[in-house]
Amino acid sequence: MKDLSTGNEGRLILRFAIPMLLGNVFQQLYNVVDSIVVGKFIGKDALAAVGTSGPVIFLLISFMIGITMGFTIVISQYFGAKDIEKVQKAINTMYIFLFFVSLVMSAVGILLSGYIFRVINLDPSIIPQAQLFLNIFFAGLVFLFGYNGTSAILRGLGDSKTPLYFLVGSVAINIGLDLIFVPVFHWGVAGVAWATVISEALVFIVQILYLNKYHKVVKFSFRNLKFDYPVFLKSIRIGLPTGFQQTFVAVGMVALYWVVNRFGIDANAAYSVAGRIDNFAAMPAMSFAIALSTFVGQNMGANKPERVKTGLRATFFMTSAVTLTISAFILFFARGLMRLFTNDEVVIELGRGYLVVIGIFYILFSTMFVINGVLRGAGDTLVPMFISLFALWIIRIPVAIWLSNIPSIGVHGIWWSIPIGWFAGLVVNYFYYRSGRWRKKAVVKYDSEGKMI
Repeated sequence: MKDLSTGNEGRLILRFAIPMLLGNVFQQLYNVVDSIVVGKFIGKDALAAVGTSGPVIFLLISFMIGITMGFTIVISQYFGAKDIEKVQKAINTMYIFLFFVSLVMSAVGILLSGYIFRVINLDPSIIPQAQLFLNIFFAGLVFLFGYNGTSAILRGLGDSKTPLYFLVGSVAINIGLDLIFVPVFHWGVAGVAWATVISEALVFIVQILYLNKYHKVVKFSFRNLKFDYPVFLKSIRIGLPTGFQQTFVAVGMVALYWVVNRFGIDANAAYSVAGRIDNFAAMPAMSFAIALSTFVGQNMGANKPERVKTGLRATFFMTSAVTLTISAFILFFARGLMRLFTNDEVVIELGRGYLVVIGIFYILFSTMFVINGVLRGAGDTLVPMFISLFALWIIRIPVAIWLSNIPSIGVHGIWWSIPIGWFAGLVVNYFYYRSGRWRKKAVVKYDSEGKMI
């Protein structure tokens, strides 16, 4: 556990962000190896099937990702206020909630998988593979929620190193099983899905055994779990807007696949592969934003709001330096990066076009995400939800449909709609941050004399 309410702001955020950034590198490394194994050993149809499954999975679990963020913010603010009893109550309540919801979501995901693929106009020849992958994935959803929920709790307590160790173990197991199940056992996309489920189950079990033995606060026991309704309501108040935001973002991702699918399997495969590379570029912004959210949460809980502005400024400069470096790398090596996944020249060229367009504007995404990190950490998640809806549904998707229908632009219009949406979201986020209204949304509140209310 780490107290982020004292010490140099930039140094604290950097030290907290680095393990998460390394964790994201390993996670995306797995995604890349996963795609390489699928693309090289099964084919571009399977690559498109697994790639399309990603946004559909995100669609079906995105709401719970947002709710989990709400619990994490509550945990970080109570920890900043040194109220360990309420920290423990929030942890127990989160575990109970995630367990029962994961069972419901597994059933919903399996029932709706085929229907969703038909709605987004996925090529009928690909649907059986995509549906098989999705059904196996959702059968093990309880392990995914348990594993990621525990990691989120640890980050809320200021510990980003322990989740990294577990993530490295999960990725190593996952890659190893991929290389056994697909090239050796020839299980196809089912092998990829089973590798994911088994690795998450094993690491979650090890996670619980380790924390029960060594951690001072995080203990997992079905016998001692108790549901705290007031803490649950506070977490839901913060988490619901983020949950809805994540859901609408996920629906937007699926909607973009619907637009892409009009241009055929090659465009789908290119978009799926380029998206894997795109995720790498987004990692610094996402890692620093999560670190900043925890930093803001603890400092708002400790009644030190003056440290937030300094933390934001330091995070912006660090993130920008890394993002610009990544942009330059992707612009120079876009074609070579695509060639790692496939030998199909049409897919390579389409993906290169995507990376060139997106790579120029990563700085817009990183700045938008960092500002969003401040708002979420303070407990203000409702306005960011509306800003995301505006940028995605009022700007990005209509622009994607409009530009892609122009014959001289075609599928490249979808690529251009993404940075246009980022720019719109950044502008609105910035002006809302400058308004200062987000400061009033903290969970832990103080009176004029600095006493906790």
